[in-house]
Amino acid sequence: MSFLDWVIIIVVIIGAILAGLYFLNKWAYKKMDTQQTMIEKMKNSMSIYVIDKKRDKITNVNMPKAVVEQMPKIYKKMKMCFVQAKIGPQIMTLICDKKVFAAIPVKKNIKVEIAGIYIVSVAGMKTPQEMKAMQKEKKAKAKAEAKAEKEAKKNK
Repeated sequence: MSFLDWVIIIVVIIGAILAGLYFLNKWAYKKMDTQQTMIEKMKNSMSIYVIDKKRDKITNVNMPKAVVEQMPKIYKKMKMCFVQAKIGPQIMTLICDKKVFAAIPVKKNIKVEIAGIYIVSVAGMKTPQEMKAMQKEKKAKAKAEAKAEKEAKKNK
């Protein structure tokens, strides 16, 4: 086999891999789209009291056995975002996205949209940029207050 034959074989293999990835991506987007429409149909707005939130494996969290069994194997090994909340008289463990997880305060009542055991969004949820800006403002305010206290102690 000559060098040109090897190049042709490699190009054909790379083309086949790219075509396979394209169709796999197309299938994944269709599946994601159907899941999103199902979530949009099922979501309800309600008020919850957040007891605790943590990132852990689903096998280590107090989830119903049926939910754990239905999860794909890959999600059983991954760390996910869980929120333990009181919904009415019942305490439940809920699953959420990373961006929603970051916006949920602990030990507070919040208004959320829930689809089954999945928290879709939080009312008044801030974007990561807004949250960083708020943290910068808090730090600047704390520095200004500390500086004012130092000056007040010097003047006494």
